[in-house]
Amino acid sequence: MNWHPLTSVEQLDEILEESKNTPVVIFKHSTSCSISSTAKSRLERQWAGAGLDHVKPYYLDLLSYRPVSNEVAETLHVTHQSPQLLLVQDGMCSYDASHLSISVDALKKKVTAKQ
Repeated sequence: MNWHPLTSVEQLDEILEESKNTPVVIFKHSTSCSISSTAKSRLERQWAGAGLDHVKPYYLDLLSYRPVSNEVAETLHVTHQSPQLLLVQDGMCSYDASHLSISVDALKKKVTAKQ
């Protein structure tokens, strides 16, 4: 899994535009939370071989970039959670999961349904 860092509010606009051509996921991670670390590790392990190579993954360290995290929640109309996985397609959030309910299988079903 090749994470792309999400570090600015301006970058969010680019990601929304990018999502019109390719599905994008944003993983909001709290580096001080063991549940968030577990969810991230599970996501990375399950990603390999899941057939999601066309989905671009972004990583948001919400402790370092709290304003970006707040903007993500506001722009995508989702309640802030940590950890949280957001699927963005056509400029909108089409799937939102948090904590240990983050699942590559569920994500894959949502991506497939949109194609």
